[in-house]
Amino acid sequence: MSVATHPELDSFARTNAIDGLTEPSLRAIAEGREGYSIEAARRFLAFQTRIDAELLKHPIITDNAYTAWFEHGQKSHEQIMSFIVQFSVFSNQFLVAQLQKTLNADTLEGMRASKEILANEIGVVFNAPGKRTSDVTESESRGDAELVSTEGSVDGGVFRFRAAHFEWLLRIAEKLGLRFHDMGRRIHGTETTLFFCDELIRLYGSADYMISQSASYAVENWAAAGFWDQLVTGLVKYNTQIESPLPLAFFTWHARIEGQHAQHTQEELEELYFDREVEEDAFIETGNEMLDGVAAFWNGLDEQRRRIAAI
Repeated sequence: MSVATHPELDSFARTNAIDGLTEPSLRAIAEGREGYSIEAARRFLAFQTRIDAELLKHPIITDNAYTAWFEHGQKSHEQIMSFIVQFSVFSNQFLVAQLQKTLNADTLEGMRASKEILANEIGVVFNAPGKRTSDVTESESRGDAELVSTEGSVDGGVFRFRAAHFEWLLRIAEKLGLRFHDMGRRIHGTETTLFFCDELIRLYGSADYMISQSASYAVENWAAAGFWDQLVTGLVKYNTQIESPLPLAFFTWHARIEGQHAQHTQEELEELYFDREVEEDAFIETGNEMLDGVAAFWNGLDEQRRRIAAI
């Protein structure tokens, strides 16, 4: 958890025994903003301790067998193909969950935040801070993932078909001998991949705001826990073994952007806690349900790669 770094806020936190809060929360408490108090801050920090112990230590965050193998193990062409196909199903079906999250938002701000993700997924390039739309580089306008910004907003951004995340995956697939009709649809998903996709729709995209927020917190912490870096490392190693290297920008771009999300995720959790009444047990239970869905996906991939190796 990233905490405040401003000296006056650090001093305020130490004096009131509320070290560990992010800067926006500490500033809101210091300013006496409605809903923000020393007592609420201490309750939140106790809740955060529970989250750290009861949610963020979920095995799929701390001990993902598949990504550990993927990072260091020897991978066959067939294992890489099966991985890319299942990842394409997850990536495409995530659009359904993200649309549900957008439709079920309970504030305009929340709807816009969900639209940012949805629009970027389907091909709207982020309009980076300090860069006018007219300044978008040729590479960005073509949708080359390695060079597309990870910062900014889709508001004022440029839509490009080639910037859609599915098309980035498709360019990898084509190198492996796969075609458009081999990718992304539910018919291509294994039982465990589809279970994960359906849990995303049920929980992450839930019409119940607190369920959606709990699932979102769990998903973001899973995504920021380092598995993207493990996948990149494994794919870079695989590329050294083949004549025509796979384009890896889908994975390197996500590794770059997820590193920026952890701080925002923590700030959003604190804002939720100070703004609404949070049922702590239910929040942790829902988060674990979502991570169980994540685990089903990765464990399914692990079983699949073992079956392929045994053939």
